[in-house]
Amino acid sequence: MSIIELLLLLLLLAPPLKPSSLPPLDTPEGKVTITGLILSSIERATSFLKKRLPEINLDGIVGFRVLEEFQPTIQPGFWKLPHVWMDTNTSMVYSKFELEDSFSEEHSDLCLVQLLGTGTDSGQPCRLSDFCRTLMTKPGCSGYCLSHQLLFFLLARMKGCTRGLFRQSQHYMNLFCANMMDLNWRAEAIGYAYPTRDIFTENILFCGISGFSDFYKLRWLEAILSWQKPQEGCFGRPDAEDEELSKAIQHQQHYLRRVKRREKQFADGCSSHNTAMAVGALGGFLYILAQYPPANRELQQATPAPPTDTNGSTPATQEDKIHTFHPSFLES
Repeated sequence: MSIIELLLLLLLLAPPLKPSSLPPLDTPEGKVTITGLILSSIERATSFLKKRLPEINLDGIVGFRVLEEFQPTIQPGFWKLPHVWMDTNTSMVYSKFELEDSFSEEHSDLCLVQLLGTGTDSGQPCRLSDFCRTLMTKPGCSGYCLSHQLLFFLLARMKGCTRGLFRQSQHYMNLFCANMMDLNWRAEAIGYAYPTRDIFTENILFCGISGFSDFYKLRWLEAILSWQKPQEGCFGRPDAEDEELSKAIQHQQHYLRRVKRREKQFADGCSSHNTAMAVGALGGFLYILAQYPPANRELQQATPAPPTDTNGSTPATQEDKIHTFHPSFLES
């Protein structure tokens, strides 16, 4: 089966796209309703994670070891939320993706540990070996390879890395999020089949923190809320998944696949990683929702100056469409 025939099959099997049924944001009541839905979802998901904590891959030495090497990322003040927003640039989407998923979490972790200056040698942060330079800038990546490339430059920004390759951090973040947006469009086009949902929410989480507001679409919020299991409060495998569509999805694994060595799947279909990514994405929706202007009123703030090298990126250009608020924010 050719890729064109496969895509046509997926589109035929997928349910038709429909506008969000959530209330509009141009009324105070609508904004309050949506905020309440997000808060309720986050509360139920965090309650699930708290109850299942003893079962979530912390029973082995690997889990504790990984936590110790990535300790800086869980310290107060490490993560800095965006105050300036951009749109992704469709002209930066790759013409083709890698056909094979060669992504290695072990290699990615080594580069992130090197960047943070943690690990057994406790070196200086912002280091970059030739191997990690090649891995984290390799073109054509998709799925979790792509999101980890973005995470690398995102952590570099949070850590304050500004020299050498990190002068181009904004360029690479623009590149990776443009392709992550393309993958999210693909996931939507095939009806958010289960194998795509985890990376879909991870893309929203990481690119949202990176300042790309067009990942916050009202219909995407509605989709994520609909995936939560009502009884358990978790996110994971649906109770019933269309078998034909699931089989077809397997042919697209080089776009939207991951074999997670530290993932925890529970007997009831709950997934620790799915749940954590959904909570993070929903938190981003809540954050940007707080900046949404009141009904019939526009933000009075002037557009701030583009970021400079001091935060680990090159100055943005006019093409980056930097803004404090964008008309398509939380579009249907």
